Amino acid sequence: MLEEALREINRGCAEIIDVQSIEKLLTKYFESGETYTVKAGFDPTAPDLHLGHTVLLQKLASFQKYGGRVQFLIGDFTATIGDPTGKSATRKVLSKEDIAKNIKSYTTQAFKILDESKTEIVYNNDWLEPLGANGMLELASTLTVARMLERDDFSKRYASNAPIAVSEFLYPLLQGYDSVHLRSDIEIGGTDQKFNLLMGRQLQKVYDIKKQQAVLMMPILEGLDGVQKMSKSLNNYIGVTDAPNDMFGKVLSISDELMWRFFELLSTKTLDEISDIKSGVEDGSLHPKKVKEDLAIEITTRFHSKEEALGAKAEFERVHAKSQIPTDIEEFSCEGEVWIAKALVDCNIEASTSQARRDIKQGAVKINQEKISDINLQLSSGNYILQVGKRKFAKLKVS
Repeated sequence: MLEEALREINRGCAEIIDVQSIEKLLTKYFESGETYTVKAGFDPTAPDLHLGHTVLLQKLASFQKYGGRVQFLIGDFTATIGDPTGKSATRKVLSKEDIAKNIKSYTTQAFKILDESKTEIVYNNDWLEPLGANGMLELASTLTVARMLERDDFSKRYASNAPIAVSEFLYPLLQGYDSVHLRSDIEIGGTDQKFNLLMGRQLQKVYDIKKQQAVLMMPILEGLDGVQKMSKSLNNYIGVTDAPNDMFGKVLSISDELMWRFFELLSTKTLDEISDIKSGVEDGSLHPKKVKEDLAIEITTRFHSKEEALGAKAEFERVHAKSQIPTDIEEFSCEGEVWIAKALVDCNIEASTSQARRDIKQGAVKINQEKISDINLQLSSGNYILQVGKRKFAKLKVS
């Protein structure tokens, strides 16, 4: 059992610091039932998550299977500063109202993956706000400016004379102090968080709490393009709150190569099961499309239901395999003649008229299932089914 647990804990990891401590914690659990704590911090800077965020949640769920008690840390205090990791400029400060709204959304989405009975939701405002000026000064004295400037993002901004707020220097110290207060045994995060994660180890030693947390880092999941990290700003993401049809279709759109990355980081199938599936694809006994469909059903079921996932599969086959039109299309209306590019934007299937023009030129836009090429087309009175690519549809009535 210990060997199986270690394989699943190591699964997909980019780096583990102090793996011996993790092995000892697991051994104690299997020998005596003694549990341990695994911390992961989430700053509620946006109202919803995408699958890239859930990589950490999947790993937390793995720890829960093997004795881990999750400390799901909501950074309601640190969110008012903003994590400078990977940023080329100081982040905008969020209001308390926005933070409260985002927290509610985060926890609802997280418990679609985590076992709520083995999860403690903690808020770092509870101990960071009472820290006060004296405590903050004591914390700030534990690290030098030179050490802080070793961070790649800070050093680049300093070299280019880009402003760095003093509050941003405090962020990794505050994240590290979270581990002091919580006495965490393990902390997990993305590879871009290494400096902050190691700060927890360092401060646990400085504050002499008789332990130093192990650190486990997960890779950043690529987006639908298979190249850049999954990100809303790059529009290459699969949102946890995406509708079943959209979620299923987006998973099916990933490349066969990226599919294995999704299996490793997002699927609940065991490593042995994934290995068998991969062997089946390699020897031709399993078709990659069927394997990808099963993955899409698994992921869509996790955030919706099995019934909705199967319904999304049926709808996808009806629309795409048989070139039919979806049964549920949002309807819009307007008065007077309307330019096609503006119509596509008004119907929420294009982000801008410039993007609409590009898609028309590339043959990605259809009206009533017929491709169009005229970027200046004007739609007169009538009923139209507008389509962009394979998944975006809208009904438009022009009167």
